[in-house]
Amino acid sequence: MSKPEKSQKTNKSNASPMKYMGLVSAIGIDLAACTLGGFYLGSWLDKVLGGPGLWIAFGVLLGLFIGGVSVFMITKAVMGESDE
Repeated sequence: MSKPEKSQKTNKSNASPMKYMGLVSAIGIDLAACTLGGFYLGSWLDKVLGGPGLWIAFGVLLGLFIGGVSVFMITKAVMGESDE
């Protein structure tokens, strides 16, 4: 029983700051890419379907939502690795 307890403590103390810096960078890049993708999708839909730019707003909001879900999944995966 003492060995698993010891390994859990060492994993938490050996958490690399570079790992968390990479997580923060991935969050920023992911949100920016999804938002830009939503903008370009909305812009394309606006050209195809016509309209006063409503499709652009819809695309940006959709991109933000998808980016938020993606950030949640990335964070959950990275934090799950550090808990083991």
